[in-house]
Amino acid sequence: MTSTRKRQGIELGYDAFLDIVANLVGILIILVVVLGAQSTSRIEDIKKQSEEQRKNIATQQQITELTKKTQQAIAAQADSDRFEKLIGQQKIQIRQIKAERDLLLDILDQAETAWQESQSKLDSLKIEAAQQLITYQQKQDLVKELSIEAERLSKQEDQVTEIQHLPTPMAKTVFGEEIHFRLKDNRLSVVPIEPLLNAIKQDFERASIGSRVGRQISSVGPIRGYVAKYELDKEKGTINRGGQIQTATRIQLVNLSIEPLEDPSGTPVREVLENGHQLDIELAGRDPGSTTITIWVYPESFQSFRLIKQILYKRGFATAARPLPLGHVISGGPNGSRSQAQ
Repeated sequence: MTSTRKRQGIELGYDAFLDIVANLVGILIILVVVLGAQSTSRIEDIKKQSEEQRKNIATQQQITELTKKTQQAIAAQADSDRFEKLIGQQKIQIRQIKAERDLLLDILDQAETAWQESQSKLDSLKIEAAQQLITYQQKQDLVKELSIEAERLSKQEDQVTEIQHLPTPMAKTVFGEEIHFRLKDNRLSVVPIEPLLNAIKQDFERASIGSRVGRQISSVGPIRGYVAKYELDKEKGTINRGGQIQTATRIQLVNLSIEPLEDPSGTPVREVLENGHQLDIELAGRDPGSTTITIWVYPESFQSFRLIKQILYKRGFATAARPLPLGHVISGGPNGSRSQAQ
């Protein structure tokens, strides 16, 4: 009994041990399976990381190329910095050169102005010297001519020259009929002053109708080869007439000039003296007692005027001379004077 119990006790203890061992083996198997699964996953992760690292790791050639590019970029940056510095220096030099250029231009302008002034003074001196030389030569020529003429006169016998005398009565103001002539370059022409004045009066009548006021310039002609240019002043105002205020227009001649369309104008005095047809036509039917001849004469034609005056005197006509300076035309105005006949 006792041995049987012991055996049973031993068997029970052995089975428990076996159960424990079996459980431990099962646990170990489970651990081995779990660890195996984890190891496989870990190995895959390591492989992936290794492949990614291999991808990210550059080759030696790439490293060399990258190093070369880096060195080129550094050199380019250095060149860029050097060029920027050089450009800044050149800008400063350009500003300095521009300032020097402006200064030189100012000096050049001043020099040109001074040169022009000096040249002008020199030209004036040259012109003055040339004029003095010409004057001196002219005086020398005149002295020679006078010497020759004096020598000729000293050898010439004395001659008696007859001077024709025209009676010169007291001058009187002309109020009757008046005929105007123009004597220039020894040519005689009729100046149609009365017809031209009549044409101006007609213009005045037309101007009085219009509404325009102030100074107006106009001309009439040509009549017998002459035109008259004149300036009139037109004003409008009010007047008291019989206690009534009325509007009135005042037109006044400001100035007047008469000149031929072209020069030379008229008949040569030599032809007038030879046939006298022009004077016959103009003086036909005129009363010498109430008609005055006014001749507008230029300096170079004074001798011709004396010859014309002799003919007119023989015919009984009084003659009035109106000397005109060279370059002037026949002119008049509201304050002009009448001719003085002799």
